Amino acid sequence: MPTNSEPQQFILLPPRGMTTSSVPSNPQLTSFLISLDSAVGNSARRVSTLGVVGGPGAGAKGRGEKKAESRGVKMRVLDSIHEDGAKLIEIAPENISDLRAEQPGMRIVPVVFFTPALAPRPPIELPVKPGRASGVSVKITLKIVSRADGKPIAGADVVAFTDFKNREGADGTTNKNGEVRLSLGGSSKKLQRLYVFPRMSFWGLLKKNITVTSGKEFSLRPIDLNFTDAKRFFYGDARDGAGASVKVGVIDTGIAPHLDLVIDGGFNAVLGEPENEFGDNGDGHGTHVAGIIAARGLAPAGVRGIAPGVTLRSYRVFGKNKHGASNFAIAKAIDRAVADGCDLINMSLSGPDPDEATSEAIAEARAQGVVVLAAAGNDDRSAVGFPAADSLAIAVSAMGRKETFPADSSDSGDVAAPFGKPDKKNFIASFSNIGPEIDLTGPGVGIISTFPDGYAVLGGTSMACPAMTGVAARLLASTQHASILSMGRNQARSDAMAQVILQAAKSFGFGPIFEGRGMVLVS
Repeated sequence: MPTNSEPQQFILLPPRGMTTSSVPSNPQLTSFLISLDSAVGNSARRVSTLGVVGGPGAGAKGRGEKKAESRGVKMRVLDSIHEDGAKLIEIAPENISDLRAEQPGMRIVPVVFFTPALAPRPPIELPVKPGRASGVSVKITLKIVSRADGKPIAGADVVAFTDFKNREGADGTTNKNGEVRLSLGGSSKKLQRLYVFPRMSFWGLLKKNITVTSGKEFSLRPIDLNFTDAKRFFYGDARDGAGASVKVGVIDTGIAPHLDLVIDGGFNAVLGEPENEFGDNGDGHGTHVAGIIAARGLAPAGVRGIAPGVTLRSYRVFGKNKHGASNFAIAKAIDRAVADGCDLINMSLSGPDPDEATSEAIAEARAQGVVVLAAAGNDDRSAVGFPAADSLAIAVSAMGRKETFPADSSDSGDVAAPFGKPDKKNFIASFSNIGPEIDLTGPGVGIISTFPDGYAVLGGTSMACPAMTGVAARLLASTQHASILSMGRNQARSDAMAQVILQAAKSFGFGPIFEGRGMVLVS
C-alpha cells in the first residue's frame, strides 16, 4: 500500500456535471479549474505542472515542470477533459484536506480501474490445502493439438482440477510444441475437470472426470465460420447496410484493423499514449466486441455483425498490454465519443463499485442525446457491476443457448438455470451478474467474432452487450424509428432512444433480475 507521502492520482470534478459551464457554479472554482487547465496546455498527453498561488482564481506562473500549489497545496496536473471541467491530478493524500479547504465546492474522486467483462476462467486456489497432497506431487506433461491436422497449439491456457469444488489442481500455458507441464498435488492422476482456453482460431475444451498420463494429447476443434453460434441463431446474417445512419462508439481495448471491419476513426484516452493510437492494445477484446456489432464479412470467409452498416469508432481506454482502464480515461472517452457525434456507446467493461466520474460522464452523454450500453459483469451471479449498475446506462446480462457451441467446448461449463420458458434450450449464463438493474439480456456464450489476425470464440457479458448495441442500432435505423435520430441532441432524444430499445425487448421467461425486459429481436 502507498504511504501517506507517496503521491496518488485523483480526479477533480465540479460540484455537478463534468464542467462548471454545464450548471451554475462558483466563479472562483471555474477560474481555479481554468488555471489548472493551462498546466497541460494544448497537449493533454504532456505531464505538466502549474504554479497556482494565492487561492482560487490566481494566475499561472508559467508552464513546464513547476510546482502546482493553491496556497501551498502541491500537486501535478496530468490531464484535462475540459478547460473548466474534470482534471486528473497527482497529489499526496495528506494534502487532500488542504485542497478541500481551498476549494470546498470541488469533488475529489479517487482513480479506480475497470476490466474487460469476459467470462471468468475457473481459478486454481494455491497453495493446496494442508493434508491433501501428503507431500507427493505428480508431474505430467499434456499436449494440445489441432483436431484438423494434429499441429501443436501454442499459447493455450490449461487448467486442471483434481478437486474442482476446492479449486485444487494446477495450470499453465502451452509452449511452441503445444506442451504444458503441470504439477498436481497428491498422488492421483485423476482430474475432475480439465479446461483448455486457446487464444484464437479454436474452440475451448472441457473434459470431466478423466484419468491423464504424461504425454496425453487433447485436440481442439478449429473455428468453422459457417457454424451457428448463439448470435447467429437469433440474428442470422444481417443485410448489407443494416444499422446505417447510426454511429457507434466502442470504449474498450481498441479495435485492430481487420478485413471484416471498417473503422471510421477513434481516440486513445490513455494517459501518456498518442491520441491517434486507437487500435488493439494487445488484448484483442475490443476487436471481438466490434465484430459482434459491425463486422461486414460473410461465411465461410468471414463473420457478420448484427449491424454491419453502422459507422464504427474506436475509443481506447486500456493502455498497451494493460488489463485495467481508469475511470478518468473512460470519462474522457465518453466525452470524446459524444463530441464525435456517436449515437450509441458500448462499454464491455466492469468493476465492483460505483464511481462518480464515470456516472457524471454517462449522465452528460444522456443529456446530449447519447445512450450508453454496459456489460453487467461476470462474477457468478453477483450484483450487477459498474457502470452497468448506473441508472442511466442500459445494463446487459448474458444468456446462452444449448447446441450453439460444441458439446465438449469450455462453453458447456457455462450452462445453468434458470432455463427459458417455454424454450428450455435457452439459459442465463452461470457467470452473468444479475439484479434489479438489469435492463436486457443478450447472447454471450460461445460467440464467434473478429480478432486481431483472425477469429476467436469468447464469452461474457462483454459479448452480450455489443449484441444489444448492434440490435439497438438496427432498431433505431429502421424507418419506423428513424425520426428519433433527427431529434435535437438532448435528454429527450436519448430518453426516446432508450424507450424504443427497452420496449422492443421480448421476455424469454427467465425473470426480471436475470433478463430485465428480455432480449431485443429484429428482422
